[in-house]
Order: sequence, then structure tokens, then C-alpha cells
Amino acid sequence: MELEGLALQETNKVMQAYQHDKEFLHTFFDYENEDRAYIDRLEELASRGFERQQLAGIVRAFMERFGISEQADQHIEELADDAVAVVGGQQAGIMTGPLYSVHKAITVILLAKKKRAELGVPVVPVFWVAGEDHDLNEINHVYTELDGRAVKHQFRDKFVLKWMASDASYDKKQMEAFVKSIFGKYGETIYTKGLLEEVLNAVHQEQTFTQFFVRLMNGFFQKEGLLFIDSAFKPLRELESAYFIRLIEESEIVAEMIYNKEAHFTELGLGTPIQAELDAANLFYIHETGRVLLKRKDGLFVNDSTGIHFTKEEMLRIAKEEPWLLSNNVATRPLMQDLVFPVLAFVGGPGEIAYWALLKDAFHHLQMKMPIIVRRMSITLVTPQVKHALEGKAFTVEDVMLGQVSIAKEQFTEGLKNDQFEAVVQETEALLTEQYRKIEEVTDRQGPMLQEILTKNLQFHTKQLNYLKGKAEEATVLKHATALRTYSLLEGELFPEGILQERLYTPYAYMNAYGPSLIQDICELPFEMDGTHKIIYL
Repeated sequence: MELEGLALQETNKVMQAYQHDKEFLHTFFDYENEDRAYIDRLEELASRGFERQQLAGIVRAFMERFGISEQADQHIEELADDAVAVVGGQQAGIMTGPLYSVHKAITVILLAKKKRAELGVPVVPVFWVAGEDHDLNEINHVYTELDGRAVKHQFRDKFVLKWMASDASYDKKQMEAFVKSIFGKYGETIYTKGLLEEVLNAVHQEQTFTQFFVRLMNGFFQKEGLLFIDSAFKPLRELESAYFIRLIEESEIVAEMIYNKEAHFTELGLGTPIQAELDAANLFYIHETGRVLLKRKDGLFVNDSTGIHFTKEEMLRIAKEEPWLLSNNVATRPLMQDLVFPVLAFVGGPGEIAYWALLKDAFHHLQMKMPIIVRRMSITLVTPQVKHALEGKAFTVEDVMLGQVSIAKEQFTEGLKNDQFEAVVQETEALLTEQYRKIEEVTDRQGPMLQEILTKNLQFHTKQLNYLKGKAEEATVLKHATALRTYSLLEGELFPEGILQERLYTPYAYMNAYGPSLIQDICELPFEMDGTHKIIYL
């Protein structure tokens, strides 16, 4: 396994500003990602109170069904005492979803280790699973590579509209068949049987998307002691009761602050990540029809589509007595996370960092500073087959990502054309057309029926010539199929659909080629968190 860094050109405007514009950074965030900031953040966390014992007990209770390693047990004990946390999170995907979920977890683990050593205090890695998310269409599919294309395979099951991922139970027989079909796309290796058994065991041991996801992820990171918590876990919601009360009491001011911050963000040409509204309650209610978003209207908390309406007093009662019926949205989840955990740093992708940028004033209103924001590592995995193809064509991974392979493929395809053959076929078509025109002239007086026959006859010959051209192209492609497959392989594996590999494929495609120790071996590589894209040759 080899590791190298690649300085990809940053195309995301928000990330450009975050990395290079100090004024932007100080406007939208509390800390720069530098050594001194971690010391300052420790001091800020020390001045705040956390329900550590209760929180540690909740994390332990959540993780027990999945297995708590010796290292995870130590981290839970430290969290109960005086540890701070590096936190990252993601939705629960089938077979862990795209690789970036794993890359985010790896970043969380490595950053926690690094800061533990540098600061001399216990720093624990925490993965916050967004189990309360209800858009199952975002997580109910898997991509595989086929002939240079990313092919989407959707798990088709009937779910209640707006069910949270942590409440959505899948049909185990259907999921087993789905997982087997995905592994069938990967091809048989010496690792396939063991990996498939592991995933199928998780399918049958668990019930929901979130449980399935956590069991697999926990298996990957047992040695590292990564802690998991589900945002929809009922005991966590009970711990959050007092914080929900604060968010309800301050909902109008918080909504206004986020709205104004986003307006400023938009003025800078950076878009509208949250699409904030002044009347937003920034909370969901768990209704019998699913998770529904609340707004403030005429002094009430309402959802017009379901007819739900609560007074402020009713909302406060729910927060106090039934907090599991409430759920955070994209704006209040970071606030809640920081109220619950002593967050030293938050690890996120570009999209997450964009919406966190709108929350500084809301954090301050709740007497908190934002944690240090760290961009997750971005990684591309290169199998031996793909490495061989790169070397054979004298390309680099960067060439693929810059579109050089696509250009070379077009040029190669153009070079395969038999210009002489095409010229003769075109000449034949032109001669036929001319001869049929002459026939039409001499038969013009014999009526429309003959003219119609002539037209159809010419169309038949033209169709046959086109068929001949198509067969000639097929023969050429078949003759050069190996070279064309190489171009397609490079694009389909390294930059599918014009995006990074990590945004589509699951880790199992690469574990199937490398082996079940892939994720642990990646964790042990000598990463530099220097902002470069990481290339790992398997």
C-alpha cells in the first residue's frame, strides 16, 4: 500500500474562502484550524458544563448491541471523566454508503489521536449517525462500476413517507438478495465469500438502516475505538430535553440570526446552503405520518400539510416530557451536538462546512463558540488493475481527474475511423441517390404508385448501407476492445460520472480486491493533514 498527496484545484467557492480568506474565516467561524486554536478551544470547553456521566452511559447503551472493544470502552470512560471529542457524522447508507463516510471516520480518528498526543489530554473520536434523517432515497442505493459507467442499484422496499432511517425497518430477505446481487457485480476473489458472509450477518442481526450501517462501521474501527451515537436514539433525546427547551425558547432569535447570516453569505456569492426562513422553527416533530418540519405562525408552531399546530407552552411540555418526539434540522443539529458533547473539533465535508458557516451568531446567542472546523480527508483508492492501466497508458490519477483520459479516448476513437471505407460508402450512397433521381425522371408519367415504390426502394438501400457502416464500426471497436476498455476502466474507477470515486462507491468494492483489513491498514498510513487529496495504491 502506497500513499501520495495530490493538490487538486479547489472549485468550491466556500472552501476556497475558508482556506485562503482570513476575513471570511473570522466573519463566519470562531477559530482557525491551527495549533493555538486547540488550546483556546480547550479553555472554552473547560468553562462549560456537560452531563458527562449520563452521556457516556448513553453512548455505551447505544453501542452495546454492536460490540464495544477495549479501546472504545476506554474512550467511553474518558468521556465520562474529562475527555474532549473530535466529532464527525453522516447518514446511514447501505453497505456503509459511499466511501466518504469511511474517510470521514478515518479523519475523526486520526485527528483525535494527533490532538491527544499534542495537547496531552484525552481526545476521543465520535461518529454522530444522522439516524433522524428521513430522505431514504438518499441512502437506499449502491453504485457499482460497469464498463466505465457508474451503475445505480436501488433497494426497492416500501417505506412510510418521511420515516427516519432509525425507524425504517428493511425486509431481510430482500436486503439479503440485494447485497448478494451487489457482490455479484464485484467479481469473485479469495476475499468475496468472507466479506459477503460478514455483511449478510449484519443484515440478519439488525432491523433498520441505521443499525445495519453502525454494525458494519463499528466492525471496521474496533481497534481504533471509534464511538458511535445515533441522533435518533431515545435516551439521547431524553438527555437533550433541556436543550430542546432552550431551542424552543430562543427559536425566533436563532432563526433571525441564521437568516441574516445566510443573507450576508449570499451577498458574497456563496449561495444559500440552508435556504433559511425567518419563520423557521428549525425543529421537526415526529408525527404518525413521519418526521415533519415545524414553522412559527401566529404565535404557534405549525406544519400546514398535516394540520399540526402547537402553542409554545405545548412545545415546551413536549420537550420536557416527550423529547423523543422532537428532532433537529440542519441548522439546529450542530447546536445540539455542541450542547451535548464537549466538541474540540468538528470534521465535515464542503457541504457541511457551508451550512456551519451560517451558525456563528446562533452559537454565540446560546453562550457557546463554534468548535474548530476541519475538512475531512478526501481519498481515492487505486487497485492494482487500475495502477497497471495507468502505467500502460502513461497516465496519472490527476490526468484522469483533469479529463485527459477522456480526451485521449476520443482521439483514439477518432483515429480508428477508416476514412477510405467511409468515403466509398458515402460515394455509393450519393451515386444511388443520383441514379434513383434519374429513374424518377423517366417514370414520372407512370403515376404516384411507382414513385412511392422508388422512394421505399432507395430508403431500403440507404438503410442497408447504414447497417454496413454500423457493422464496420462494431468490428473496429471489437478489434480494439482491450484499449477502449482500459480508457473506460480508468474513468469509471477513478472519476466516475465526472466526480470523485469516494462519492459513489462503497468500501466493499475495494475490500473485495484488497482484503478485509483495508480500512485498518489505511488508518495506519502516515497521513499528513495538509489539505491535499490522498491517493492510495492498494
